[in-house]
Amino acid sequence: MLGRRPLRYARLPVVAAATLLLAACQTAGIGGGGGNVNTNLLPEPSNPAVGSEVNLQSLTEVINRSPNDPSAYNVRGIAYAEAGRTRDAIADFDRAISLDSSFFQAYANRALVYAGLGRFDEAIADYNRAMQINPSYAIAFAGRGDVYREMGQFAQALTDFDQALSIDPADAQTYYDRGLIYQAQGQQELALADFSRAISFEPRVFEPYEARGEIYLAQGNWDAAFEDFFQAISLGGNTAPNWANLGIALENLDDVPTANIAFRNALQIDPGYQPAVSGAARTEAIAAAQAPAL
Repeated sequence: MLGRRPLRYARLPVVAAATLLLAACQTAGIGGGGGNVNTNLLPEPSNPAVGSEVNLQSLTEVINRSPNDPSAYNVRGIAYAEAGRTRDAIADFDRAISLDSSFFQAYANRALVYAGLGRFDEAIADYNRAMQINPSYAIAFAGRGDVYREMGQFAQALTDFDQALSIDPADAQTYYDRGLIYQAQGQQELALADFSRAISFEPRVFEPYEARGEIYLAQGNWDAAFEDFFQAISLGGNTAPNWANLGIALENLDDVPTANIAFRNALQIDPGYQPAVSGAARTEAIAAAQAPAL
């Protein structure tokens, strides 16, 4: 269901650290990883096939056979949203709601599209309507919390996330989202707890490891930071900041050669990323100073 943007899944195997670092360093054109999360409430397609032309054509055929089935329009609306065809998605959710005014899932799905378009007031109104119809719909509380967080209204967002988790205490996404607010507020222990809960429920997505690693790095917990950034990269978080942060952890663990590899991997992704530029220069200078004289 589109009702919330999912954490992205990855199925990359976790391998030994040195193997991963060296292989990445030797591979041309390293890149393609996601950037910072939460810049847009619409996700990258969680399943590209959902928004494919073949699937859309099939869903249209279903609608042609059952033109008064609100569920059919809701499903095609999800596919349109996955394909980035937001206007068509909204039209289908509108049609689903016109056929069944109590279709709370369609309200939540339309709200997500509105939120992704920056139409926050309309998104909140749709989430409110979904909650009125189904007061136990955790997705609506969590989705509205996402909107409030994007708007910088953290108190309202926390209230919604708390309510969502009281309904669904195993929702990794909501723990992660709430942790981001705690992290922004400087409540690092609360953030650590939420990121750890998110990982316990969804251990194969990289964002919670990335966020938790940033806290460990700030605390000087180099071993834990290394583990989290290594996991984040292994699971698809192939970004310059993650490689540079891994390099910082390794450098502080006195593994200067491998730290230099990590910094150079970051530079392959973003040659201008300053922490990687300075980290590579710094570790190269340390290595040169430690080299035996000929």
